[in-house]
Amino acid sequence: MNLANFIKSESGAVTVDWVVLTAALVGLGLAVMSVVSGGVENLSTDIGQSLADTDPLTDPFANNTVFTDTVTPTP
Repeated sequence: MNLANFIKSESGAVTVDWVVLTAALVGLGLAVMSVVSGGVENLSTDIGQSLADTDPLTDPFANNTVFTDTVTPTP
């Protein structure tokens, strides 16, 4: 392969496109992780505190909300 054919070759251009697309996906993943991580950390702290506050010797379900069906079926 001589230099002229090497310069005209476009096979490396596809690799550059994939590198750019992969970098964009990694950047998007990092951005999503930075936005979501605070909420996940707060939620896990709340769950851990709720579990720590629960006394299994008493009624552990005393503070649970009971949902009832308020929709009456129509005939």
